[in-house]
Amino acid sequence: MSAVRRPPALPNQPGPPFNAPAARRLRAALGMGPEHVAHDLRASYGLPYATPDLVRAWERGALIPSSPELTALAGALWCTPGELIGRPRTLREHRIARGLAPEDVALAVGLDLLVYLAMEEDEDWQGTERQSAVLAETLRLSLPDFVTVTGKEEKLAELLRNAVTTRWQAYVRQVSKLLPLDKRLIEDTLRELHEDYQSQMTATLAWGNIPTTDSAEDKGKHFLAGIVTRFWQRTESAP
Repeated sequence: MSAVRRPPALPNQPGPPFNAPAARRLRAALGMGPEHVAHDLRASYGLPYATPDLVRAWERGALIPSSPELTALAGALWCTPGELIGRPRTLREHRIARGLAPEDVALAVGLDLLVYLAMEEDEDWQGTERQSAVLAETLRLSLPDFVTVTGKEEKLAELLRNAVTTRWQAYVRQVSKLLPLDKRLIEDTLRELHEDYQSQMTATLAWGNIPTTDSAEDKGKHFLAGIVTRFWQRTESAP
């Protein structure tokens, strides 16, 4: 009897970001070998091609499980899919991390399934404000994740870059319209980021440091490239 071959992944459906060390750690904690996991995948989760070598390849990071494979692996390891993936970034990855089917999310937010799947595949959320609020609740999204999933991160980055390189006061209202945060918190964060950026650039260009224009430009680019991360770090650490 010939072995059942693993079906190829669809080109438009790559596997979610897989945490290989977590899979290995969870298996070891259960006292299971790769052969036990493979048996469960075949017998209980409808993966007739699962072999110990496939499980080992996943755990080494040599292969990435597809979405159905990851869900099955989570069942075999008695964990949630979210425990087997890295930090989700896309709408689809957040859904998988919560162990939800597309039908579940589409029904919750009030969208036709095909419409929802198109948004997920294109990574282009087009829901209304009410649907966005339901989406955040259904997927338990943090505010940073919500901004990323709904496609607002680049707009936020643009506003923050402008705020730290020009007059930060001019961008408080625009950031407030984009994010449901206290206005005072936004003001304080933009002012601090502006001061950090300007003081860094001033220090880099000081005669005593014997810098070059290139070094100042590189430091500025590095600061601006991570501006969204810096913004969230400041808002989350605020008293």
